[in-house]
Amino acid sequence: MNFSFNKILILLAVIFTFVNCAKRGRPTGGEKDLTAPILISASPSQESTQFSAKKIKIYFDEFIKLKDVNKQLIVSPPLKSTLDIIPVGTASKILTIKITDTLKENTTYTINFGNSVVDNNEGNQLKSFKYVFSTGSYIDSLKLKGSVYDALSQKTDEDVIVMLYEIDSTFKDSIIYKEKPMYVTSTLDSTNFELTNLKEGKYLALALKQNNKNYIYNPKQDKIGFLKDPITLPTDTVLNIPIFKEEIPFKFIKAIQTSKGHIYFGYEGDGKDFKIKLLDEISNDSITTQTVFEKDKDTLSFWHKPFEIDSLQFEVRNLNFIDTVTVRTKSTKQDTLILKSNYSTLNPLDTFAINANIPIQKIDISKITVFNKDSIAVPFTTEIDSYKKNLSLLFKNEFDNQYKINLLPETIYDVFGNTNDTLVYSVKTKKIEDFGAINFQVSNVNSPVIIQLITDKEEVVVFERISQDQTVSFKYLQPKKYRVRAIFDDNNNGIWDTGNYLLKRYPEKILYLDTVFELRANWDLNENFTFK
Repeated sequence: MNFSFNKILILLAVIFTFVNCAKRGRPTGGEKDLTAPILISASPSQESTQFSAKKIKIYFDEFIKLKDVNKQLIVSPPLKSTLDIIPVGTASKILTIKITDTLKENTTYTINFGNSVVDNNEGNQLKSFKYVFSTGSYIDSLKLKGSVYDALSQKTDEDVIVMLYEIDSTFKDSIIYKEKPMYVTSTLDSTNFELTNLKEGKYLALALKQNNKNYIYNPKQDKIGFLKDPITLPTDTVLNIPIFKEEIPFKFIKAIQTSKGHIYFGYEGDGKDFKIKLLDEISNDSITTQTVFEKDKDTLSFWHKPFEIDSLQFEVRNLNFIDTVTVRTKSTKQDTLILKSNYSTLNPLDTFAINANIPIQKIDISKITVFNKDSIAVPFTTEIDSYKKNLSLLFKNEFDNQYKINLLPETIYDVFGNTNDTLVYSVKTKKIEDFGAINFQVSNVNSPVIIQLITDKEEVVVFERISQDQTVSFKYLQPKKYRVRAIFDDNNNGIWDTGNYLLKRYPEKILYLDTVFELRANWDLNENFTFK
């Protein structure tokens, strides 16, 4: 009986197994792995002292790989040679680091992998992973925290480098242009940073936004931030460092003819006092020349009506800089005058203008007429901008109207003597209901301030300069999103001035109103903007 009972149990087990095997379905694979890799051990061990090894092996509980390690890896203090790190492009349970540099004595080193160590299957990050060791008898343990932000936009670039230079008897401000710092870290994708394993001392705190990560400041390419006063460790101070692009010193680059009768004088830096002077004597009295800055370019252009000469000699000058340059005049093609209007729909804040590709030498205003939709002549005035390439027609543009602008032949003459054929432009205006307005009650104003209304792309739409509490009204605005900021114009020159490291001068302060204004057509918004 027991034997029969056992046979029945075996038979039931076989049937149960067969039924389960016959079931159709997909294996679940278990729960998704959400755990980051775990460090099991290291050789030499983590936070070793009297360190002298040339190879480090770090063991994990699962297969890991390195993601964006070239971008995220920070060694502090920086090394002259890069570390040789394995694995690269493959997975392994062992992370191997080879050191080829000679390490400093009695120094704590931090090899910070950021978030680059991830598990092989799910990509779970081992965040802020660091391997720390000391060539001395102890591990430095002081910390310094803070944040960085862009002085102009208040936004923060990712991966800003924050550095400390030790201030000792050999320290000079120029060290940042020549040598790497004592300590370095990165904000990665955050606004915050933390420097760890620091020793006591006095330091210069510096922040750089640079692409090549060589830790040497290049004013031409990098943004910089600094603190005027030294940092003394230990401290509980939380740093807040604004970064900005310095205006680099003037440097003359070269002069070159780009087309017949057109010579570019290229430069870098502050060129507002840059001037050129033609040294050659040209006998033909009918020869015309024009010297103008190119808009949004570090270039001064010299235009001249072509004449037969192999080369031209110029004096170039800017403040304390003076030099003489010779430019060969090649027989190249001369530019053709091209005239284009800037608007087809004219908003109340816009000015209709005709843009030229060659500097305008003169105009005949008697050959210009402006008519509205009722064919009634509209009075206007003209204005040529400082770049000599923009002819503005200033007239009262009424809402819900259409205008026709006629230019007869020989209205506009360029520097070469070229002129226009008949030109006809048509523009229209919108209804007043298509626009909105934002009014700001600005309070606690104690110095000159520039109130700017900007788009989400940081483009300045309109601005007003004030020096006392008042209401600032921005009317006839197109429906879209706006922000407002106040520039504290300390030197009252009407523009935002950036900072300078060597002069220990911060950029002019900017205050943003937190609100993003979503303006609709035919709306008025009223807001308070109080300075603190």
